[in-house]
Amino acid sequence: MKAAQIKKAGGDFHLVDLEKPTPKANEVIIKVEACGICHSDAFVKDGTFPGIKYPRVPGHEVIGAVEEVAENVNNWKVGQRVGVGWHGGHCFECEPCRRGDFISCENAKVSGISYDGGYAEYMCAPQEALVAVPDDLKSIEAAPLLCAGITVFNALRNSGITAGDLVAIQGIGGLGHLAIQYAHKMGMETVAISTSDDKKELASKLGAHHFINAKSENVAEKLQNLGGAKLILGTAPSGQAMTDVLGGLGIDGKLLMVGATPEKVEVNPMQMLMGRKSVAGWPSGTATDSEDTLRFSSLFGTQTMVEEFKLEDVNDAYTKMIENKSRFRVVLKP
Repeated sequence: MKAAQIKKAGGDFHLVDLEKPTPKANEVIIKVEACGICHSDAFVKDGTFPGIKYPRVPGHEVIGAVEEVAENVNNWKVGQRVGVGWHGGHCFECEPCRRGDFISCENAKVSGISYDGGYAEYMCAPQEALVAVPDDLKSIEAAPLLCAGITVFNALRNSGITAGDLVAIQGIGGLGHLAIQYAHKMGMETVAISTSDDKKELASKLGAHHFINAKSENVAEKLQNLGGAKLILGTAPSGQAMTDVLGGLGIDGKLLMVGATPEKVEVNPMQMLMGRKSVAGWPSGTATDSEDTLRFSSLFGTQTMVEEFKLEDVNDAYTKMIENKSRFRVVLKP
């Protein structure tokens, strides 16, 4: 089978011929139909994820069909369309798993990092990582929902917001363009925050009721004029950008960070104390959370904006993603 493989940390992708994998007990083999390229794939490309071993085939936004099931797999059938996201399996035995908190598993696997992922024609995955995919979602559009989609959908629905609340989405990119749609469809008064006016019309089409240009306007002041945000979802990976919007929180407002960045977010304790404001983060979610994301997206017509590339063009596709030149998600089609 064809696969795009990283042979060493910092290396380029190599299109290689590998033997078709054989599923072990509790696993299935998936014939890949589409696999999104995510910014988190840089962990594989650059070798920054602890314990990663090479060579490795990345990919954790995978949609495909079950090709074969191994022993102990009873709930998944050959031919069934499935997905695999960031959460690639859990141990069932550690303390978080015993409490049902599988996303916090101490021995969690990540598809495309712990084992070969979806930059290939076929891949194997444990059954607890599998996601049922609605029939009406196209594979090429559904793939990014298994990381970008679930990340913002799960964060929003677990944030404590209720219909009618003022919710601001910081950043209109791979995460933000989905978050605006979800917030609008959940019944929120939705604010889009960007650094460029050229996204204003798009933000409106996605469902934003208000638009703020963070370069030319005072975001905190604008949000306060709207009554103060109950929630600001930080999707753009910039610590400074997240710091700059804190002043826009209303009473009991929360900055919820989902844009992964090593940069610091500076918090003034007095600013937090007055009005019971808070800052928090949220991880993606498990397979069942992904299924909820896909069903919601199907039911309410959430549109994923993607650019499609062939597997052999993986180096160009990855470069376009990592340099933020794509609008907004990049997907490989084997």
